[in-house]
Amino acid sequence: MNPSNTQKAVFVHSPELEQYSYPPECPFKASRAGKARSILASMGLLDGRAECSPMPATRETLERFHTAEYLDTMQRAAKGHLDIDGFAMGFGTPDCPVFVGMYEYAALACGATIAAAELILSGEATIAFNPSGGYHHAGPDYASGFCYINDIVLACMALTRQQFPGRREQRSCVGRVLFLDVDVHHCNGVQDAFQDRSDVMTISFHESGKTLYPGTGFENEIGTGEGRGYSVNVPLPVGTYDEMYMKAFRAIALPLIEVYDPEVIVLELGMDCLSGDPLAHLNLTNNCYADVVECVLSFGKPILAAGGGGYHVENTARGWALAWAVMCGEAAHDHTMGAGMGGVMLESTDWLGGLRDRTLAPDIEQLRTVPPAIDAVIEAVKANVFPLHGL
Repeated sequence: MNPSNTQKAVFVHSPELEQYSYPPECPFKASRAGKARSILASMGLLDGRAECSPMPATRETLERFHTAEYLDTMQRAAKGHLDIDGFAMGFGTPDCPVFVGMYEYAALACGATIAAAELILSGEATIAFNPSGGYHHAGPDYASGFCYINDIVLACMALTRQQFPGRREQRSCVGRVLFLDVDVHHCNGVQDAFQDRSDVMTISFHESGKTLYPGTGFENEIGTGEGRGYSVNVPLPVGTYDEMYMKAFRAIALPLIEVYDPEVIVLELGMDCLSGDPLAHLNLTNNCYADVVECVLSFGKPILAAGGGGYHVENTARGWALAWAVMCGEAAHDHTMGAGMGGVMLESTDWLGGLRDRTLAPDIEQLRTVPPAIDAVIEAVKANVFPLHGL
């Protein structure tokens, strides 16, 4: 497949999203999406590509997953009225601080992901990317991990309610959605929402909960009831590097996507697996993310991509820009995509030398500890999940 010839890609973003910000001391920077768009515009990677300016998600949409009490409490807290109920719901913590415009920002970021889903459902896009999305920790009545509104859950709910255009056969059942999360943190909010359903498969590659928030996402978490086998977790050891990451990805994600045969893939591209991210301990370059996107594209499915985490702002913006270039089929054809002198290797934020990072060689300790840990995870996941899918 040549993505540049077959894909209709839409970049979903609004300058209004850049008007909001978490408190300065918070590691989450809402400016990342705008920075990624600026890079793309400067490099001509938005020329001839459609862009969509979203509207905020409506209250009716938000209440498909979140409770009315939670949303009311969130609105009151954003206006300066944080009570004990708000604290119990997670507001006012270091990772979910209260700030002016908190509700409006969350609703608009969610609206962007819903807009991406609608573009795919209508056939107007085969790829839709909202870098401001990916709030995979939020629950129906609690905020967690910088996440207030779970746009991923709401988008998957919207996608599974409708049939997809262009199918060779029409079916009365809902479509299958695969949520593939490569953010460094486990997608506990999404997993919890769909753990007993088989129409949404969740595959999460993340740093192990033994060393990183939220402390979940182990190999034995595989779903319940009708959803047994449809929650797949790949916890990775500290220091995981590109080669070992892709070994696990090819061994687990690719055969499961093939056998599940989803009608759309929702992809969370959190860039906090990159070496040097201040909140995590993996050692990837953005070339690994590019390889993941290439693998996902090879299935020829519509892709709804969302940003997720990433707390080194410049590296995150570069990584998203590279992911977009790959999704549009531009990365292999434009010399500016080639390996340059910027990126995590030299701790430089100068993307003019190329969006791709330099290769990072693992050190002796990584070579000693990471391969056996990865092999053990692969075998555990295969033992727990693969037989349930005839693999």
